[in-house]
Amino acid sequence: MNIVFLGGTETVTGSKFLVESGDTRILIDCGLFQGYKWLRERNWQDPPLDIKNLDAVVLTHAHLDHSGYVPRLYRLGYRGPVYTHPATRALCGVLLPDSGHLQEEDARFYSRHKLSKHEKPEPLYDRQTAEESLSLFESVKFGEVFTVGDVRIYLQPAGHILGAGSVIVEAEGKRVGFSGDVGRPDDLMMYPPKPLPELDLLLLESTYGIRRHAEVDTRDQLTEIVNDTVKKGGVLLIPSFAVGRAQVLQYLLAELMDAGRIPKLQVFLDSPMAIDVSGIYHQYADQHRLSYADCRRMAELVTYTHSVEESKALADINYPHIIIAGSGMITGGRILHHMKRLLSNHRTTLMMTGYQAGGTRGAHLLEGAETVKIHGEYVPCKARVTALDGLSGHGDCADISEWLKASEVSPNTPIYLVHGEPDAADGMRVYLQEQGHSDVKVAEYRAIVRL
Repeated sequence: MNIVFLGGTETVTGSKFLVESGDTRILIDCGLFQGYKWLRERNWQDPPLDIKNLDAVVLTHAHLDHSGYVPRLYRLGYRGPVYTHPATRALCGVLLPDSGHLQEEDARFYSRHKLSKHEKPEPLYDRQTAEESLSLFESVKFGEVFTVGDVRIYLQPAGHILGAGSVIVEAEGKRVGFSGDVGRPDDLMMYPPKPLPELDLLLLESTYGIRRHAEVDTRDQLTEIVNDTVKKGGVLLIPSFAVGRAQVLQYLLAELMDAGRIPKLQVFLDSPMAIDVSGIYHQYADQHRLSYADCRRMAELVTYTHSVEESKALADINYPHIIIAGSGMITGGRILHHMKRLLSNHRTTLMMTGYQAGGTRGAHLLEGAETVKIHGEYVPCKARVTALDGLSGHGDCADISEWLKASEVSPNTPIYLVHGEPDAADGMRVYLQEQGHSDVKVAEYRAIVRL
């Protein structure tokens, strides 16, 4: 059995791992590259695998850096199954068409304003292609074993977001684990990840490297940020990931308002995708910690802005309010239009709520950038830029180390670190070695591991 690293190496995006066993070819995760231009350009290149001989795709979860390349693969001719958890299938039913729609909008915008070097900018894929690719999805529950050729596969809960799982692959007498994105033991919304079985090889995420989650009270921090913005008479802009992050923000804001810790402000969820995702979280209530009453209160608190016209109308509000909009790393979506309007106002607060990959606008702004390029224009930043700690859906190095200790993974099991920036992955390598894991390496792009 061979494992070929086709993405998710030297970066936190583009996760793709090819399993080869006899005549069987399975792609674990099928993600988009995001962030730096040199990474995004890989999405447009011919994929480094033979699509005609690809038997199946298995997704760990729905985030676009793990699922967003499926429509591209479909556009290039892939018609095999895409196996994943039912909740992931439901979430991809929202995320993938939205991704195609945003790409179409961006292409039209750049064409209309002549901001592209191409005479007719094209999307990587459009909404219709994304919707058609959903016909390939086949649902498998956690613990349900299925086979592709001579390979046995199952998923087990990984925390992180709704439907997220680690993938366990068995073939040729070997068992390989693909961690996917690993959640936290004390996550506000998701249950902790299930310990892994005994493995012959583990591909392990390293997003946080040697960083630890800040030991701060997230509620206290959010209370200060909201109250400071209200005192200045400004608007709180929250770029947010539609899956998980937008839902926990609604929950926290409702809780703080009900407790009288922050004023009862209008909260606008200006993301059709996040609105639909919130409904899916209600549908799969058994998969997370929030009660029915919590979900109902969130729905009562927030005003959903579905249409573009409703989104534009937010510009007419001249009193403090909160806008939650995609995307989480400010790579696209409606948040860009609000930032163009409000970022130059010193009363505005821009609050990040999660990891910002290198090369994204979110990363630049957190590093102190005085301007940011939006739709071809440089917009000055006079707003307060801050980050809310404690909402990450990723376990840090200590969380993951404890997860491994609770698992049946031997200290001698080979581990390849994926889904991490170079410094993070190498720091994680050293950390795990100090914790007693004897064989830890950082995965390299297009490298092959033979078992």
